[in-house]
Amino acid sequence: IPVFILAGLLVHCVFLVSIFDIYFSSPLVHGMTPQQTPLPPPAKRLVLFVADGLRADSLYELNSNGTPRAPYLRSILENNGSWGISHTRVPTESRPGHVALIAGFYEDVSAVAKGWKENPVEFDSVFNESKYTWSWGSPDILPMFAKGATGDHVYTFCYAAESEDFGAEDAAKLDTWVFDHVKSFFNSTRSNQTLFSALNEEKVVLFLHLLGIDTNGHAHRPNSREYQENIKQVDEGVKEIASLIDDFYGNDGKTAFILTSDHGMTDWGSHGAGHPSETLTPLIVWGAGVNYPQEVTSQFFEDNFLKEWKLENLKRIDVNQADIAPLMASLIGVPFPLNSVGTLPLEYLNSSAHFKAESMFTNAVQILEQFKVKMSQKKKTTLSFLFTPFKPLSDSEQINFLKKIRLYIQQQKYDEAVALCKTLINLALEGLSYYHTYDRLFLGLSIAVGFVGWTTYVILVIIKAHTNLTKTVPTNEKKSTVLFYSFASAGMIIAFFLLIQTCPWTYYVYCLLPVPVWYAVVREIPVIQDLATNVLSLHMGQSIGFLLVCLLGIEILVFSFFYRSALTVGLLVFAGWPVITQLWIQAKTRALIWTLLCVLLAMFPLMPVVGREPNIPLVIAAGLLTLLISFFSLASLRKSENKYRNNENLKVYFYQMFSVALSTYVVSSTHNSLTNKQGLPVLNQIISWMTLVSSPVLLLLSPTFLFQRLFSILLSLMSTYLLLSTGYEALFPLALFGLMFAWINMEQEALQHYGLSLKPKLAVFNFTYAVDITQFRQLHLDDVRRSFFFVFFIVTAFFGTGNIASINSFDPASVYCFLTVFSPFMMGGLLLLKVAIPFVLVSCAFEAVQVTTQLSSKSLFLIVLVISDIMALHFFFLVKDYGSWLDIGTSISHYVLVMSLTIFMMVMNGLAQLLTTQRLGLPRRTKHHS
Repeated sequence: IPVFILAGLLVHCVFLVSIFDIYFSSPLVHGMTPQQTPLPPPAKRLVLFVADGLRADSLYELNSNGTPRAPYLRSILENNGSWGISHTRVPTESRPGHVALIAGFYEDVSAVAKGWKENPVEFDSVFNESKYTWSWGSPDILPMFAKGATGDHVYTFCYAAESEDFGAEDAAKLDTWVFDHVKSFFNSTRSNQTLFSALNEEKVVLFLHLLGIDTNGHAHRPNSREYQENIKQVDEGVKEIASLIDDFYGNDGKTAFILTSDHGMTDWGSHGAGHPSETLTPLIVWGAGVNYPQEVTSQFFEDNFLKEWKLENLKRIDVNQADIAPLMASLIGVPFPLNSVGTLPLEYLNSSAHFKAESMFTNAVQILEQFKVKMSQKKKTTLSFLFTPFKPLSDSEQINFLKKIRLYIQQQKYDEAVALCKTLINLALEGLSYYHTYDRLFLGLSIAVGFVGWTTYVILVIIKAHTNLTKTVPTNEKKSTVLFYSFASAGMIIAFFLLIQTCPWTYYVYCLLPVPVWYAVVREIPVIQDLATNVLSLHMGQSIGFLLVCLLGIEILVFSFFYRSALTVGLLVFAGWPVITQLWIQAKTRALIWTLLCVLLAMFPLMPVVGREPNIPLVIAAGLLTLLISFFSLASLRKSENKYRNNENLKVYFYQMFSVALSTYVVSSTHNSLTNKQGLPVLNQIISWMTLVSSPVLLLLSPTFLFQRLFSILLSLMSTYLLLSTGYEALFPLALFGLMFAWINMEQEALQHYGLSLKPKLAVFNFTYAVDITQFRQLHLDDVRRSFFFVFFIVTAFFGTGNIASINSFDPASVYCFLTVFSPFMMGGLLLLKVAIPFVLVSCAFEAVQVTTQLSSKSLFLIVLVISDIMALHFFFLVKDYGSWLDIGTSISHYVLVMSLTIFMMVMNGLAQLLTTQRLGLPRRTKHHS
């Protein structure tokens, strides 16, 4: 069977990776020629301020007393420049935001996996096209634009990464650092002639990345005094820098200024998803070549912000985030970044109609170039008779468009030329997307066929090896040889076909995977025939009813990914399970406890997603409650005259209880210290890391009797979970564990109810002796319900306290006991641990259920595999790459989640066996009897 498990892992990894190839491969192409507007540009230099994490409403709205939040910027948009809202895309993280601003394309989803650090793909940017760029700010952002640049003309000045501390007194000092360094940079030009002449060149960019607002937003939330004070400081800083630069250049009127943000932030201080507070960012442009404020009588936008901000009479010009790159390029007259997909927002420009038309034409040609490269790439790798080109932009159509636009510009019909350019841009973008998704249907079908084949095969394995539904059928040698060769030749044909088209190697994997899988299924045809005759002899009504119930259960699980309240419904149905099956007659108290705990757990999915408002008293209450339960359990353990009990063993529990008490104290004192802006106390940090390391060790010291070991697992996991909690979720593992405990007991009753076996005494049941193969029994229909319970509890463990969005837009507050300095991978790892803890609880309980109901873990696990594969197939077809970015993000994460759950359950299965059966022996003192 290890071969089977390895095959399963391999197949699932292929299914998981396939979605990134099918839906989310990198859209970038290389080999275009740079396009530049032939007319002289309005500005010689550009200053770009990016206030990281600044929301549009936080900047534009007025204070309660009617004064502006940012007086200088407000006066700019009222008297000197143009303003609007820049709409960002998901994921609303710093890296993709800056790539969209400066390179003009939306980073493909695959870049998320690369974190915030490096260039996952080579790309061109406005900085790269400039003569010189000087930039100041965060070490997470600046290096990636210097790295991609050709030659040595992008200079970066960064502070140390340790400065990005969420627990610091004031993060605004990150911005003060930037402003001070820019001032000293300009002062140093007096004594540095080379720098002075470089600054006086044309096509110069100065980039100021201001991270203070983002850090303050994470640490104190956007509605806090700190966040709003920081906006004021940035406003003053921008004012000083703008006047410093104007003085330096003798007010020559050749400088353009842009202030914007890479993403916004939710009210609870996170970003990453697609909520309007995250995707709406401010954009204010002023200086050389930029339109002055335009008075309007009425303007219509779907949101009602204009009234709130008292800006109804000033024209608001909204753009997509990627449109800012072509705007910068045309202001200083550099070539548009090669991979840019932005459309130049003409309404920001204050220049001749001729210049606007020429710039727009350059923009259209630059996007058309990408389309041509993409098309020729696709044409190369597809057989000519199978290639269907993008009709609206055939070669003749392209020439037509370009001729027409040129003619309009010569005839000085600039408006018509601009309109035609916009049509061409839209068509080219559509065409780009058409060729990018060209192979999607074909690959999707291959994967789906593989999926169905694999699930069928697993069902056959279950029926053949673990039930008495089929007789052993002798194999027909001749038939099986024919079968083998026919499948082998089919594989050859597919491979040959892919070879002619020079497809990437991953295509071979996706298209050839269904061949061996279906071969394995077709070989079992005699089993299928035998099974069919057996099933037909049963009651049809019963079989169909059973199938329908199974399907309904799986649909509820799928539904719960979209609406967490579906879990509540499921748990309430579970609460009635003893009544439906009349189990309650034989075990009234157990059934009552089960029902109450189901109802208790059903409340959690109805609560708001974690991380909205920290509630430390609840975390402390959870810690105290854990201690209280421990005392009762220990007392009952001491009372029970268990001949296996050893007083040495009880010591381990006291250490674990001490650890829980310590965690409760650390959470409380860390929170107080951060509220008083004293940072994270070093002692607390040491205790937190020590607890994290020591709790699994303590767990393995405890005895392996069923209840004692499970109880020890709870205490160990709770001490770590408390440190990662910020609110009501701290109570979740307790409620979940209570239900798991009741579940183990109920399964015992179910066993007796169906007369499947004698009831083992749970009190003296030991995990280590339970692995005796001879006692395993065959599967029964009731075991399908057992497996379904497990999958349901796993999903509840995941969504019980929040959605996937609570990882995506994670709240750094959860990890403040461990670290406060920004470190995406360390923080991400700790948050994954937090998600995994309830999983471990459920897996260990499932291990206990398997062992006490005398089933091999393999047979139940196979049923679990079938259930999760059917769910995964659902989500495979629900994956989207269009629509709002939130939908796209959720649809990917759902599929990835179900697939990882399956792979994860395989790992968890092993981990649960380790946690329940292994024990570390300590050297014991021998007692001398006098």
